[in-house]
Amino acid sequence: MMEEDNLKAPNLWRTSTVHRVEELKCVIRMGPIWGSGILLITAYAQQGTFSLQQAKTMDRHITKSFEIPAGSMSVFTVVTMLATIALYDRLFIPVARKFTGLDRGITFLHRMGIGFVISVFATLVAGFVEMKRKKAAFAHGLIDHPHDIIPISVFWLVPQYALHGMAEAFMSIGQLEFFYDQAPESMRSTAAALFWTSTSAGNYASTLLVSLVHKFSAGPNKSNWLPDNNLNKGKLEHFYWFITLLQVVNLIYYIFCAKMYTFKPIQVVKKEGAEHGEKWSLLIKSGPENLGALRQLSK
Repeated sequence: MMEEDNLKAPNLWRTSTVHRVEELKCVIRMGPIWGSGILLITAYAQQGTFSLQQAKTMDRHITKSFEIPAGSMSVFTVVTMLATIALYDRLFIPVARKFTGLDRGITFLHRMGIGFVISVFATLVAGFVEMKRKKAAFAHGLIDHPHDIIPISVFWLVPQYALHGMAEAFMSIGQLEFFYDQAPESMRSTAAALFWTSTSAGNYASTLLVSLVHKFSAGPNKSNWLPDNNLNKGKLEHFYWFITLLQVVNLIYYIFCAKMYTFKPIQVVKKEGAEHGEKWSLLIKSGPENLGALRQLSK
């Protein structure tokens, strides 16, 4: 090998530095946590489809001359999410900080876990509300009249909309913060990409799930759980509870992944004895259990 060959810059397409390998390992470690967030978006997506169809069949009047548009029911999700974020920052974090000693109150993983639990209750409640809606339709002889308004208030849907908003405030924001914290410094844009990719995957999973339910719940008379022409004759509550079951399984999977997750290692360098030019460094992990060490080194 010629001496001048040694002076050439390495081909980065063929040669991987240790730094780049560690960055790739950080991204791969986030994969299981990323995957667990897909199903929550799948559950959330039903607000724009079946929950909207439910609202169209219910009494939306606030006064005799004014009624809420069915598409505006999502305002309860947004308002609840904003209120939850404000209460979380102003009340929950200061109280939790006294018990945990963490600046954020609780870790990213704990915040995401709370969001998963709330989302389970959201779809569970949605199933019971659908049963009440169909019971009211049956009592008033409207089962075969899909376009007639059932005399039951649309505000029965508010709990499921509100619970989805609370779940978003915990899960989605916690997940985004988690990605930004654990992504390599040179790949921070990847954090946002991972977040939005999980959102899109959740919506695609919702479409796939509805298609599979149409296929496997089809009856001899072409009926299924989610009929297109008459929701009153469907089994929407079964669909909601099926999503609830999937979310329970997903929650167990998430807890396992959170237990096994290894936080991104960071290197803290502190100068000691400046007159002698001495330095020492310590390689620690960025997990919450090591925040005490970080504070000691920063003093």
